Amino acid sequence: MKKKGLLFLLFISILSVYNYGASAQNDNLSSLQKLQEGNKRFASGKPVHPDETLKRLRELKGGQHPFAVVVSCSDSRVPAELVFDQGLGDIFSIRTAGNVMGDYELGSIEYAVEHLDCKLIVVMGHKSCGAVKAFVDTKGNYDQEDHIKKIVEYIGNEKEENDLVKANKLSMDNAVNANVLHGVNFLKNAEPILKENYEQKKITIIGAVYDIETGKVTFEKIK
Repeated sequence: MKKKGLLFLLFISILSVYNYGASAQNDNLSSLQKLQEGNKRFASGKPVHPDETLKRLRELKGGQHPFAVVVSCSDSRVPAELVFDQGLGDIFSIRTAGNVMGDYELGSIEYAVEHLDCKLIVVMGHKSCGAVKAFVDTKGNYDQEDHIKKIVEYIGNEKEENDLVKANKLSMDNAVNANVLHGVNFLKNAEPILKENYEQKKITIIGAVYDIETGKVTFEKIK
């Protein structure tokens, strides 16, 4: 029993040193690079699960300083903190079905920019998104009288989706990409906070697509 106990303590010590080294290295990366490197760890099956302890939570009691805002889908397979291998206090996460955004989501993002000093906003869609599929399958003519109808109608009213329909290029992958593009354009033009900050290059707003089969996130190129 003593031997097993010593081996366990040794394992914990090694893990702590590894996590500390990963954290120190992480400090030298940009916000986008932190997400990219974290996703590489996740997709390769080698996450380090940083900052997931009660100690970390207590450290955050005095305030939070997330380095990125991630707007993503409510899908249970798309938790931003796990996908990007981040911990408590790292990501300001906003999740709705189909990553659609209205006043409440926009206000939350503005809060993160104005009061938490977040410089990076990522709109992340994902392959096999149920909300987008509902739009594609019904071509926007969702006839169920429930609140899901509002989500499908929102997606169907996106200019980027309508452009696909007009060009006869509507497919799941194209629709997911168009939905992300809409979210990015929406935020870049959201007055008064985000548009001003974006045009003054105080914040970066980019899109990304998560593949739920491989675990990999593909980011759009920053323009």
